[in-house]
Amino acid sequence: MTARLTQEGPYRFRIEPTGEMRVPGVVFASRELLIEADQAVDQVANVATLPGVVEASYAMPDIHWGYGFAIGGVAATDPRQGGVVSPGGVGFDISCGVRLMAADIDDAGLRPVLQDVMNGLDPAVPRGMGRGAVWRLSGRQDMMGILTGGSRYAVERGHGDERDLLRCEDAGAVADADPGQVSDRAIERGSGQVGSLGSGNHFLELQRVAEVYDTAVAEVFGLRPDQICVMIHSGSRGLGHQICTDHVRAMEKSMARYGIRVPDRQLACAPLESPEGRSYLGAMAAAANYGRANRQLLAHAARQVFEKVAGARLDLVYDVSHNLAKMEEHPVDGERRLLCVHRKGATRALPPGHADLPDDLRDVGQPVLIPGTMSTSSYVLAGVPDGPAFYSTCHGAGRAKSRHQAARGVSGRELKARMERGGIAVRGASWRGLAEEAADAYKDVSAVIEAAEGAGLGRKIARLVPVGVVKG
Repeated sequence: MTARLTQEGPYRFRIEPTGEMRVPGVVFASRELLIEADQAVDQVANVATLPGVVEASYAMPDIHWGYGFAIGGVAATDPRQGGVVSPGGVGFDISCGVRLMAADIDDAGLRPVLQDVMNGLDPAVPRGMGRGAVWRLSGRQDMMGILTGGSRYAVERGHGDERDLLRCEDAGAVADADPGQVSDRAIERGSGQVGSLGSGNHFLELQRVAEVYDTAVAEVFGLRPDQICVMIHSGSRGLGHQICTDHVRAMEKSMARYGIRVPDRQLACAPLESPEGRSYLGAMAAAANYGRANRQLLAHAARQVFEKVAGARLDLVYDVSHNLAKMEEHPVDGERRLLCVHRKGATRALPPGHADLPDDLRDVGQPVLIPGTMSTSSYVLAGVPDGPAFYSTCHGAGRAKSRHQAARGVSGRELKARMERGGIAVRGASWRGLAEEAADAYKDVSAVIEAAEGAGLGRKIARLVPVGVVKG
């Protein structure tokens, strides 16, 4: 199947429903960003066949091929209409997300101690494929606390402060987590990884605020020109991966019993009200809490280095996930409905006035954190009124080359030397890992942001550029 796109506006394309599609597909992008995205566009059409899907199957400007759902895919299902939950609409790295902290030091103040800070972060931030983590759990009780309490549990154990919870999505913990639906194998895989980056595109970056587009909103977020920030991108590690694997297998076996047929087995799903659906939602929420606690521990480790080496404090701007399915209320056909909103490689972008925002952000909207690549810009956006796609937007630049293709184009040593000549300090876990994340492996993040803003998915508040990269 090759889905046909019709352009509806400068940054909006439509796929008319055909065959088994229940709703149209809508892709927010420019023509340039859609080059070589045929497979991913087909996935948008496939998602539109899911039982109970409402409004449209959406894709963000960073769309690229993924497991089941395109990465950058957003879809909501209605339990009252037989709506399903699909692990492919969340991904294997459940609650992978981004945390941004702002320092009380500017670029000029950091430069004299930059190498010392990087040398401190290098051993303090466990990363790579193997074991190793900031927090050595004392036993099953600690793991249960993390799976149910997320960042809140970590803060209660001394790894942060109250502001970390106020400026975190869901105040640091997703409700309705059910550790009983998490397999022993998943718990085993996650027990040695709480407070670790992982590998692939995960990172901890020191960044400078290079440009501010809205001074008033940036001030509320805690950002100002030339300020140093720390951005962390990580998720639920082996625990989340195992949960996805376990529940995909269970749903593959149960779909025939519910009379569900999907065009791609990677879209395995189950009704939200079924035992399989409820089991996955409970396990997914537990993994989301693990992901929040993981980033909380990494943030605490970075704070300790900054305080010791630079005499600087790091305050949380925001923490938001971009791989999650959440029960949310949204208007559909003039009626407010409780929906299961899948965001896979897409982030929530709540508007000003939304009840789920903390008091100090409610007047300006949610901070939206969009990382670029190791040597390009990252952006902070804000949610806007009447944002489409259930108040969602992109989550990054979007991959343009496979890891193998990227590694063939440049060596890790060459890339590090090039970045350091450009003033970016680099600490990588492996040469291969660095090469796989070269900037040209990704779409142009500025073009992605232009499309997101042009499509009304959010608005730019600030642009940040890297000064130091700690890479998995």
